[in-house]
Amino acid sequence: MNKTLNGTVSAAVLLSAMMASAPAMADTFTLRIGSGHPNGPSVYVTDTANFFVPEVVRRVAEETEHEIEFVEGYGGAIAGVAETLEAVQNGILDIGAYCICFEPAKLFLHNFPYYAPFGPTDSEQAMKVVRQVYDEVPWLTETFESEYGQVLLGLHGWDNYHLGTTNAWETVADLEGVKIGGAGPNLPWLEFAGAIPVQSTLPDGYMSLQTGVYDGWLMFPSAYLGFKFYEPSPNYTLIGFGAMPVNALTMNMRSLERLPEDVQAIIAEVGAAYEAQAGASLNAAQQRGLDGLVAAGANVKTLSDEARAGWAESLVSFPNQQAKDADGRGMPGSEVMSAFLAAVEADGYTWPVAYSID
Repeated sequence: MNKTLNGTVSAAVLLSAMMASAPAMADTFTLRIGSGHPNGPSVYVTDTANFFVPEVVRRVAEETEHEIEFVEGYGGAIAGVAETLEAVQNGILDIGAYCICFEPAKLFLHNFPYYAPFGPTDSEQAMKVVRQVYDEVPWLTETFESEYGQVLLGLHGWDNYHLGTTNAWETVADLEGVKIGGAGPNLPWLEFAGAIPVQSTLPDGYMSLQTGVYDGWLMFPSAYLGFKFYEPSPNYTLIGFGAMPVNALTMNMRSLERLPEDVQAIIAEVGAAYEAQAGASLNAAQQRGLDGLVAAGANVKTLSDEARAGWAESLVSFPNQQAKDADGRGMPGSEVMSAFLAAVEADGYTWPVAYSID
C-alpha cells in the first residue's frame, strides 16, 4: 500500500474512532400537539398543556443531549374535536388529545365506560378500572397502532356526569320531550326520561343553549362552569352517571420513531404520568366546578335515590346491547364489557342495577 493511501486509511480509522467516542450531536425536535377542545375549561387539555408539554420539555433538556419544542394548537386551532384522531394519523399533528366519544365508528368499543352508566363517580377509581381493562384486553391499545398509525401515550377522562337544563324540573317525567345535548355515546341515557337527544360538542354548547337548539346538556361540573353553560341554562341536577375515562393522548408512530430512543422513552414515561395524575386532577376540577356553580348562582340540586335507581333500571340491558353490537363489528365487545363490569365490582363499587353480559 502506498504512503498516501495508507495515510488516508489511517485518518479514516482515527476519525471513526473519534466519532464513536464522541457524544451524539444535540438536536432540537419540533412537535405539533393539539386538541379540538380548549385549554382551560377542558381538564384533559389543560393537563396536556400544563403537565405533559412542560414535563417532556424539561426532562428531555435535563436528561438527554437534545431539546423538544412544541407548537401547541388547542381549541380546534389545528384540528376539531372530531378530527384529531385523523390529524394524528395523517401527521398533521404529531400528538393529539381527544375524546374518543367523537369517533363513534372507528373507536366504538373504546367508548365502553359510556355503555355502563351509573358507575364509579370518583375519577381516580374510574381511571384505575379502565386502565385495568386496557391491560387485560390488549386489543384496545393495539388498535390505535394497527388501524390508525399512532401510539397511545395515556388515558384521561371527564369528571362525574350530571344534567344541566334551561328550565327547572322536579321529576324525571318533566324531562319528556325536552331537547338535551350530549357527546353521542351518552345520548341513550336519555331514553328513560323521554328526552330528545341532540348530538353536539362543547364548543357549540353555549350558543345552542342560548338560542334554544336544545334546552339541556349532559355535562360534568368542570365544563359546565368552565364554558359558562349556567348562564343560559342555570338549573343543574346532580345525578351521578359516573366519571368517564374516554379521552386519549396519542402520538403518530412515524413522528415517534424519528426521535432518539432516549427521547422516545421520556415521552412514553411522561404519557404514563399524565394518565396517573388524571384521576386526582379530575376530582379536583369536579369540586371546583360544583363550588363555582353555587357561587355563580346556579340552581344546584340532587336527584332522589329512588329516581336515580329507576333511571339506572331502565338502562339495565344497555351494556349487553352495546357489547353485542361491538361483537357484530368484529370487536371483542363481550370480553371488554365483561372485564369492565368485573373490574368495577372487584374494586369495591356496587352498581345500582345488575348489569350482565350474555
